[in-house]
Amino acid sequence: MRHRLPLTLMLALSACLGACRNEAPPAAADTGSSAAPAQASAVPTSAAADVGGDLAPAATPPDTPAPSREFDPASIPESRATLPPFPFFKEPEGLVSTFDDKDRRKNFDREHMIAGDRVVAVEGKVFRDRFQLTNPEQREYSDIEFQRNYADAVAALGGAEVSGVQYTGEVNAAFGGRAAVDKHYHGTCASDGCENHTYLIRQGGTEYWIQVSTGAIPLHGEVVVLERQAMASKLAFLDAAAMKQQLDADGRVALYINFDNDKATLRPDAAPTVEEIARLLQANPALKLSIDGHTDDTGTAGRNRELSKQRAAAVVAALLARGIDAARLSAQGFGADKPLTANSDDAGRARNRRVELVKQS
Repeated sequence: MRHRLPLTLMLALSACLGACRNEAPPAAADTGSSAAPAQASAVPTSAAADVGGDLAPAATPPDTPAPSREFDPASIPESRATLPPFPFFKEPEGLVSTFDDKDRRKNFDREHMIAGDRVVAVEGKVFRDRFQLTNPEQREYSDIEFQRNYADAVAALGGAEVSGVQYTGEVNAAFGGRAAVDKHYHGTCASDGCENHTYLIRQGGTEYWIQVSTGAIPLHGEVVVLERQAMASKLAFLDAAAMKQQLDADGRVALYINFDNDKATLRPDAAPTVEEIARLLQANPALKLSIDGHTDDTGTAGRNRELSKQRAAAVVAALLARGIDAARLSAQGFGADKPLTANSDDAGRARNRRVELVKQS
């Protein structure tokens, strides 16, 4: 077969984007899906799924749905391919982006994607692109061709598909509803009738999440590439003296301590703030504190309360490890019940995600 891959596009990994449109996919990969990747999906179809939790017993009736299980990114093998510079992909052959450069790149943001059978929130450096697939002035693509080109390109980079379901009313409801998903979703749409596929490339301990979506009228295709990373804080943290001053004035002080996304695991950059809380308590032996956790309103109310309490408890545990007496500390979680401001934009939600030190009598 005569190859149609320009060398410059091969080097930029756009070889798969538009170049393989005239090649029929392997028969084993064509199962009727509109985006069958060149390698097998990393989402198992058996009970040994890679989204953590208990396995259903063998005697479970066939009509009983399998339990939802948390996806583990480490289940995807690390890629051995030579990765081109982020965000990996040039524009597909014959298409022109509808986004300006300023709309394409974000130094840090959150994206909602599908991993396993659930919506997940992933944070880091983001690239987004959008194309009209039925523009008569450009080369036209079907949704199948657009999706499959990206699937093949990801496979060539050593990645794998991690989405096992589509966005539906039921899937979105488990995350908090369509509105909650849409807050950090960038694609054609996160609902029935649109097609979304999420892929993951792992290399050198870094995760690259890729979501490709098609749908809407007229037909559009969108791609999101996210390099998962923690946000580099641009704000100085409060030291023990400043914390004491605010506690004396207001009885409470809000701190912005970084945790792993949707978890109660303290990130390494949280250590300086925890050290200052410990110094505050060591310098004031009579001081007792309630550590209160707060979240934004993304997700369900029950999950937010649970997560905020777990995060407050994690701070308490870190202080105990630094020799603070447990009798001087307590932990509470309020979820999104006590916002400092409206959860109407990213800035407001970031302000509401906090840990407060509350002075106890």
